Amino acid sequence: MRKHFALLSICLTLITGLAIAQERQGRGRGGPAQPLDIGGTWSGTWSNFNPAQTTSQPNVVCAKLEAKVARGAGEGTWEAVFEGDCGRPYKYTIKMEGRQTGNAVLFKGTADLGQADGGVYDWIGRANNTDFIGFYTNAFSTGFFNLKRAASVRPVEGQD
Repeated sequence: MRKHFALLSICLTLITGLAIAQERQGRGRGGPAQPLDIGGTWSGTWSNFNPAQTTSQPNVVCAKLEAKVARGAGEGTWEAVFEGDCGRPYKYTIKMEGRQTGNAVLFKGTADLGQADGGVYDWIGRANNTDFIGFYTNAFSTGFFNLKRAASVRPVEGQD
C-alpha cells in the first residue's frame, strides 16, 4: 500500500512541476493563462506497468480508449466517461475534482469500478488543450492513460 501512495506522490509531484513550468512560461508571454475548456472527446491508450521493474516497458492494456469529458454540476468538478474494448467492452463514468493551474487542469479522483474490474482506483491527471494524461493505482496494478483531443468531424458541404 505504501508503494502505491509513494508512486502517486511521485506522479503528483511530476505533474505539479510540469504545470508550474507551463504557468511560468505563460506569465512571460502576456499575463495569466486563459480559462481552459478541456471538455469534449479524447482518444488514446491505456497502459499498465510494474514500478518495481524499472527496466520493463509499459504493457498496453487497451489500444483504443475513448473519453468524453464535461464540466460537472459543482465548481471544480468534471465528469469523464471512459469507453473501449479490451477483450470485452467497458464503460466507466468517473467524477473528478479539477483545478486550473497555468495552462493545465490538474485532476484527482477515486472510483470504485467493481470487484470484477479491479475495485477501487486512485488516480491523478493533467489536461491541457491537446493532451489528457492520467496515472492510476489500485490493489492489483499501476498504470496510465495517454489521450489526445479527438479531431472534430465536420460534414462536407452539400452532405447531411
